[in-house]
Amino acid sequence: MARIIYIEDEMDIGQWVTGILKANGYDVTWLISGEEADRYIMEADVIILDVMLPGLDGFSIGKRIKEARKDLPVLMLSARTAIEDKIEGLQFADDYVTKPFHPEELTARIEVLLRRFNKQDEDLLLQHLTVNTRDLQIINNETKKEIQLTGKQYQIFSYFLRHLNQILTKEQLYEGVWGESYIDGDKTLMVHIRHLREKIEKDPAQPAIIETIRGIGYRVRK
Repeated sequence: MARIIYIEDEMDIGQWVTGILKANGYDVTWLISGEEADRYIMEADVIILDVMLPGLDGFSIGKRIKEARKDLPVLMLSARTAIEDKIEGLQFADDYVTKPFHPEELTARIEVLLRRFNKQDEDLLLQHLTVNTRDLQIINNETKKEIQLTGKQYQIFSYFLRHLNQILTKEQLYEGVWGESYIDGDKTLMVHIRHLREKIEKDPAQPAIIETIRGIGYRVRK
């Protein structure tokens, strides 16, 4: 589980983003200023940092963090969209996301940073599959062939991988992957999971990787 330090002083935004990150399986520590960041950075995998903060601004805090740990990815998250601000931020930060943003975009960018800085476990064995989480590669160990997923299929599968051994409801999956509230009766998720099973299961009619938990949702067990 990736450990994220999130620094944001606006309470509504902070609660919303923290909820998104936790729903996607990240271990999140939310700070309202950068003064305490030094206490946490040695254990962090990613820093998410607002620009406009009380006391030291995000640029100053980000530079200080990078001086202490060059191997720690920093993602700037800011309402400041001027090109000058982006250029200043990217002098030290590894990504710069402007508000408003879609939750799916944020989690995708976090995953890119984790892969780039090798913060994820590389190989995961699931039944007959080997999943390289860093390179987004899925190998069928019996055929030795790579399994190609669509973008949405991989997002769903990645969400399961971040929540291994947990029973996930349809609502959790839909909101975690699409970033929107699930509407009762919507078959979109079920269709995607059916197509995903057709690619990764030995017998899609009797799935052993993505289990159906009757009346609740789904689970992937290690």
